[in-house]
Amino acid sequence: MLGFDPRTMKAGTEIMAGATTFFTMCYILAVNPFILSKTGMDQAALFTATALGSAIATILLALMARLPFAQAPSMGLNAFFAFTICGAMGYSWQQALAISLVEGVIFILITVIKLREYILNAIPINLRRAISVGIGMFIAFIGLKNANIIVSNPETFVSLGAFTHVSVLGIIGILLSGILMARNVKGALFISIIITTLIGIPMGVTVIPDHWIPVSMPQSLDPIFMQFDFSGLLNYKTAIVIISLLLVNIFDTIGTLVGLAYKAGVVRPDGSIPRVNQAMLSDAIGTTCGACLGTSTLTTYVESATGIAAGGRSGMTSLTVGILFLLSLFLSPIFLLIPGVATSGALVMVGVLMLDSVKLLDIKNVSDAFPAFITMITMVLCYSIADGIFLGILSYVIIKCFTGQLKDLNATLIILSVIFILKFIFG
Repeated sequence: MLGFDPRTMKAGTEIMAGATTFFTMCYILAVNPFILSKTGMDQAALFTATALGSAIATILLALMARLPFAQAPSMGLNAFFAFTICGAMGYSWQQALAISLVEGVIFILITVIKLREYILNAIPINLRRAISVGIGMFIAFIGLKNANIIVSNPETFVSLGAFTHVSVLGIIGILLSGILMARNVKGALFISIIITTLIGIPMGVTVIPDHWIPVSMPQSLDPIFMQFDFSGLLNYKTAIVIISLLLVNIFDTIGTLVGLAYKAGVVRPDGSIPRVNQAMLSDAIGTTCGACLGTSTLTTYVESATGIAAGGRSGMTSLTVGILFLLSLFLSPIFLLIPGVATSGALVMVGVLMLDSVKLLDIKNVSDAFPAFITMITMVLCYSIADGIFLGILSYVIIKCFTGQLKDLNATLIILSVIFILKFIFG
């Protein structure tokens, strides 16, 4: 059950891994309602929708795919929902939820016919390995950014940040995570998150509100539940929005699943991933349920790698995450105390651990090494897993065409390249 094998796995390790993943990604419970509330949606109701949607999708993944991954509203697509669809394009949040529902239904259909799995299997194995490394670098970059160790700079784009309480706490968390991992302490990443959170209290980074109590009843979903508005959606502009959401989500999910599968050691010798279609179906159903609850598109979280690094290998890990999301409905004051910087150490260590796929890369042939490099570096510099994959596949197809290696291409890669080019041209 849940892919748990008592001969090679320990229930305690799986549960600790699930807790590690949850505490690394539970920032979404605070951030998602904050972002989506900019559209006029009720923030308290959004907290409930975020927790419930994440729990449903992750528990489905545990039962269907039996993999140690977790799902929640996408951090990129919630911003797209709030600031592009509702902000720049002028849709109401009710119309944006209707768009998310349509996207979710289409996701279910293309997953059932295994189109998403077909696309995944069409990606060359060297690029898949590069995706894994790129995601590791991307996760580490997120950790450094959350700690204000790396900050924006108008002259150099990014630079080393100033020493503040936040950055110092981030450095402490990163070093603590590294020391605990190096000493093979069980649950090292989870422990580092808790200790860093506690250290943050006297530093003023972990803020305990006045009259704080650890337990509260879940907020009502009524203000946003099933609030769809389909009027005015049958036009070219809406079709472009839905296609953009589909493309970004397909390749964001594919990239994350590939990277996590390599980290979990479940990838088969031919590069395929067991039960990957079930994993994709769970996020498609989760997106549809999320739209009904009142939140934006759900996806598999790269932070799942923290639980994998802590020893999670089965659906018991993801089931633990799902249960903790349900508990968070009643314990939200506790979970919201954890500052984003407290997870930085775990994220940076995951980046270190995911570098092990580098040794599997074929770099002897420049026509294979170049696209792999483009995939890894643009994933970080574009701050997007999907864009890294887009540019990696595009560069692979182009360099193979101009070096007379057409036999290495397949029809799917060529079609995808055309779609990517059109997307970049028309936005």
